[in-house]
Amino acid sequence: MSAKFKEALISVLPITAIVLLLNFTVAPMTGGTVALFLMGAVLLIVGMALFSLGADIAMMPMGERIGSQLTKTRKLGLLIVVALIMGIAITIAEPDLQVLADQVPSVPNMTLIITVALGVGLFLVLALLRIIFQKKLAVILIVLYAAVFALAVFTSGDFLSVAFDSGGVTTGPITVPFILALGVGVAAVRGGRSAQEDSFGLVAICSVGPILVVLIMGMLFPASSDYAADLSVPEIGGFSDLLHAFGEGFPEYFRDVGIAISPIIAFFVIFQIVFLRLPKTQLLKMAVGMAYTYFGLVLFLTGVNVGFMPVGNYLGTQIGSVDYNWILIPLGMIMGFFVVMAEPAVHVLNKQVEEITVGAISKRSMLLSLSIGVAVSVGLAMVRVVTGLSIWYFLVPGYAVALGLSFFVPKIFTAIAFDSGGVASGPMTATFLLPFAMGACSAMGGNILTDAFGIVAMVAMTPLVTIQVMGLYYKLKTKNDAARLAGGLGQAAAEDEEEIIDL
Repeated sequence: MSAKFKEALISVLPITAIVLLLNFTVAPMTGGTVALFLMGAVLLIVGMALFSLGADIAMMPMGERIGSQLTKTRKLGLLIVVALIMGIAITIAEPDLQVLADQVPSVPNMTLIITVALGVGLFLVLALLRIIFQKKLAVILIVLYAAVFALAVFTSGDFLSVAFDSGGVTTGPITVPFILALGVGVAAVRGGRSAQEDSFGLVAICSVGPILVVLIMGMLFPASSDYAADLSVPEIGGFSDLLHAFGEGFPEYFRDVGIAISPIIAFFVIFQIVFLRLPKTQLLKMAVGMAYTYFGLVLFLTGVNVGFMPVGNYLGTQIGSVDYNWILIPLGMIMGFFVVMAEPAVHVLNKQVEEITVGAISKRSMLLSLSIGVAVSVGLAMVRVVTGLSIWYFLVPGYAVALGLSFFVPKIFTAIAFDSGGVASGPMTATFLLPFAMGACSAMGGNILTDAFGIVAMVAMTPLVTIQVMGLYYKLKTKNDAARLAGGLGQAAAEDEEEIIDL
């Protein structure tokens, strides 16, 4: 437990320090606003620690056991039906999707949520079938993204950024641990030489479904540039006001997280009764883990939504109003570098990568690659806010490079890279960086839907490049090490031969 709290503290402190530094320099805040933010940071630290512990104890084992049992039954129809239902149910309950739905003015919330959930469910089925039939991930991704960009040509510009953002927000802290573990379970039972590589890639494919369905919705619904969400900082006059602000958020997230986790628990109970029959001690351990996950996520989401979202919007508005608003670009890069460290699902992915690759890809190298990628992406997003450049100029070359690299790096790095894109664009991005960009865009008189939206998409894109570049370096380094080893062995053999001749 102490290790998890230490990890969470190290993750959250940098972004907290940056916000406090801005408070004392270019964007001064009232004492109440600072208190709101600091309370949110405390909830973030405690929530992330509990969530990470719960994911290790319960979420990951549950997903692996359900995935392995589905594969062992050898019933393809059962696998398809369960994967479809699980994908839809978990996505409907994903808190980040509700945030996105509130921000799309021309589509009814429930229409958007159900459509996106159906997209995730269908693509989760596709991802699991890819593992079973051992199809190449790179080829599937090229086909899917070709379809995405073909549809994007015919979709309203107001829907383009929102569509790509939806691919990031649907792979949040609830869906990612379970989907990752589900892939590990299915790949482990199927076995084979590529089982390690195939255990990744589910998040990558599931992220495409929401993009496609929202692009299609953009052809059916009228475009609108209106945005009416209230991101104002609540008035904090004293400690009672501070408690009231967070007290209003707790019941909402208790309900939302309970709804989100219940489908996973229900499916696991059914599998326990019908197939698994695990001992009571193991079930009790998982129950405690689910409690940690539940309360941790409630605290985390309350902290980021109540404490971080309004402060992020306020800071963006203040900095966007200054004459030297170009400072948004380097500042965005610094924020992006540290914000990704506070994403709960990032730590789940990094731990799983290190375990499955037996330390060949360490958590530290993964986190550094992700941080660099997100720093670049947020910097580019701020370029869009400042200049008003279309997201087309960034997404097309970015995905072209990412898909091109997939032909030159080890397959496992491609799978991990595309999974990382969805994982990095989680609650912290949606509730701090996006409001920050929206505040800056509003202060500069830009179009929020076309200029500020898309930051989640940018955060989801750049890790695809940076982690594959890491894979390319790993491949070249391994090749050079092997060449040096072979050369050393050859030289040693020659020296031995000379000694024999001399003798």
